[in-house]
Amino acid sequence: MASEKPVGTADIGVTGLAVMGSNLARNFARHGHTVAVHNRTFAKTEKLVGEHGADGTFVPSESVADFVASLAQPRVAIIMVKAGQPTDAVIDELAEHMEPGDIIVDAGNAHFPDTIRRENTLREKGLHFVGMGVSGGEEGALNGPSIMPGGTRESYDRLGPMLEDISAHVDGVPCATYVGTDGAGHFVKMVHNGIEYADMQLIAEAYDLLRKGLGASAAEIGDIFEEWNSGDLESFLMEISADVLKHTDPQTGKAFVDIILDQAEQKGTGRWTVQNGLDLGVPITGIAEATFARALSGSVPQRDAARGTLPGNAGTWDVTDRDAFVEDVRQALYASKVVAYSQGFDQIAAASAEYGWDIDRGAMARIWRGGCIIRARFLNRITEAYERQADLPLLLADPFFTDVMDKGLASWRRVVSQAALNGVPTPVFASSLSYYDGIRAEHLPAALIQAQRDFFGAHTYHRVDQDGVFHTLWSGDRSEEKQS
Repeated sequence: MASEKPVGTADIGVTGLAVMGSNLARNFARHGHTVAVHNRTFAKTEKLVGEHGADGTFVPSESVADFVASLAQPRVAIIMVKAGQPTDAVIDELAEHMEPGDIIVDAGNAHFPDTIRRENTLREKGLHFVGMGVSGGEEGALNGPSIMPGGTRESYDRLGPMLEDISAHVDGVPCATYVGTDGAGHFVKMVHNGIEYADMQLIAEAYDLLRKGLGASAAEIGDIFEEWNSGDLESFLMEISADVLKHTDPQTGKAFVDIILDQAEQKGTGRWTVQNGLDLGVPITGIAEATFARALSGSVPQRDAARGTLPGNAGTWDVTDRDAFVEDVRQALYASKVVAYSQGFDQIAAASAEYGWDIDRGAMARIWRGGCIIRARFLNRITEAYERQADLPLLLADPFFTDVMDKGLASWRRVVSQAALNGVPTPVFASSLSYYDGIRAEHLPAALIQAQRDFFGAHTYHRVDQDGVFHTLWSGDRSEEKQS
């Protein structure tokens, strides 16, 4: 219903009432919070109140000035509009009507450097700015998402109880927590999405392996995925993948997956994650390969030129033990998935140190257990790993995950090698295995690379047997000089 008292009564406000914004507003209202609602076109505001007024108490406004005036102090206004310039425009308009101590929340998929910039600007005006990651899609926004807010501790004191109230809950624990200052919330959401890219690509690769290795139908693989979803691989993405694979296209009677064009799109968060991984020097190879796999799928002229032209010289896949092969793919999928998450948490740790965010990685795993797209059973194990050792340098080194790797390694190697021999691309399976072998290696060939760098660019090197920095006079007498 609409409130009878429009001035200063709303606990929280939402501006931008497309599906995500409307559902978030409804979620707050369902939990007993009075919600101010506003949209650039008032018809959407009227539609929300008219169709969903029974959800709780809404305070509709036609203008931004009235929207702000309807909020109880200190005011909290959530923005749910398109990222980029539209977000800046709404922020500027809200700020004109707000007072020191008020809070503006951007709940869209903003790039975290933009969030840092906006937070700095609004802080100078005495306003709090919260960059808030929200995961779970339309359903999550309505029924309980995973929520990752950054900003000041003071802003979380005002906002946090409401966010924890409307978030998903797992074992009675809310899937919302304070992440860190300025851009921390949007950064963690970005990495979440990067991991999501890797997870989706891995499931797709597992599907491709089963189809080409077994000649199985989409529906049969859907049944396999459904069985996997009852064990260690239980996750939202595995559940919906099984659902999709068992779905039949009503127009053609074919497997639904077979009538979809094999060109995966992306909105940019995967690219941002990979770019930041390069900036920080963190090897997030699984996320990178998943992002590039989407780009390759959309490389239409190149694929057209290669199809039927480039030789494969691949063998004919002859799987003699169906059950053993299915189990090998399952083990390889689990191991590769763990690598992707391990790399993502390494990236969070590196950024936390770089920006002074002090992010609790265990808490991030905990709030991802429900509501979000990457929710999965094994996030409980990640939470436990960081509870055992908060400063764990490598998730794979936790005893639980070391055991997972040990149990799955032979299967993983068989799957990747057989895929290569039979011409089936497995970019994330294969790169994850290479990362695993690289991170555990006693010695890497990087020594040669550093010697090359010193040869052509005098970039110096360290020795294994002496302290200090050295350079060899390669174009001279090849004597070695210790640098000061």
